[in-house]
Amino acid sequence: MNTATSSTARKGAELLRLHHAPEILQLANVWDAVSAKVIADLPGTKALATASHSIAASFGYEDGEHIPVALMIEAVGRIAAATELPVTADLERGYGNPGETIRRAAGVGIVGANIEDQMLPLPQAVARMKQAADAGAAEGIDFVLNARTDAFLHGGGRDPREVLEAAIERGRAYLEVGAACIFVPGKLDEYTVTALVAGIGRGLVSVINVPGSLPPATLQALGVARISYGPWMQRVALTALADAATEVMNNGALPAGTRILN
Repeated sequence: MNTATSSTARKGAELLRLHHAPEILQLANVWDAVSAKVIADLPGTKALATASHSIAASFGYEDGEHIPVALMIEAVGRIAAATELPVTADLERGYGNPGETIRRAAGVGIVGANIEDQMLPLPQAVARMKQAADAGAAEGIDFVLNARTDAFLHGGGRDPREVLEAAIERGRAYLEVGAACIFVPGKLDEYTVTALVAGIGRGLVSVINVPGSLPPATLQALGVARISYGPWMQRVALTALADAATEVMNNGALPAGTRILN
């Protein structure tokens, strides 16, 4: 095993360990090398996650696989190269070929990935998740597939009980074909999170936090393994940028306490 492969294997094993640790894994999503360096240098940061929406936006593309896959792989590779921490990448639906996309991501140092199911018919979704998991395993590392079910995102107008049941059914099915964790995005209440953990498994559920979501301490107590923040980290940064620019253009000053972080 060469040095690069050994380093990737070490990072993959560490990312998997962090998912199984008693303390919930918090991932502040990044979108380029400098945001990765800033977050990686913060006390308590143990791993990084990319945000596909934020990466696409930084290159002028809309979210939803409008960015060319080669450009996405280059971007996540630059992020992985900017830190010694494990990096998991949001790879959307897999850009037409989840297995090949994960193989390419692993080749640039990525050791985990989100893959969306987009609520495809269950047999088709399971086959795609298996392709993704198998590709990660074929790299000879602990590649952490965070299989995403869009049950709640696509659940508008359906009976909430049916949506919950669908999320649990899909989560279990993806675990059976090699996923390490099940990502259930949505603004979830305590009842729903409790039911998801009971149905999928303690330490096997991943969520996104948005303004108004349950606090991390509550999610940890409920048995959630992982929290990410999607495009919200970039939105926070851009809000600060807009506020500072507004201030200086109105004869104000740069914010006091601004630091050099790069």
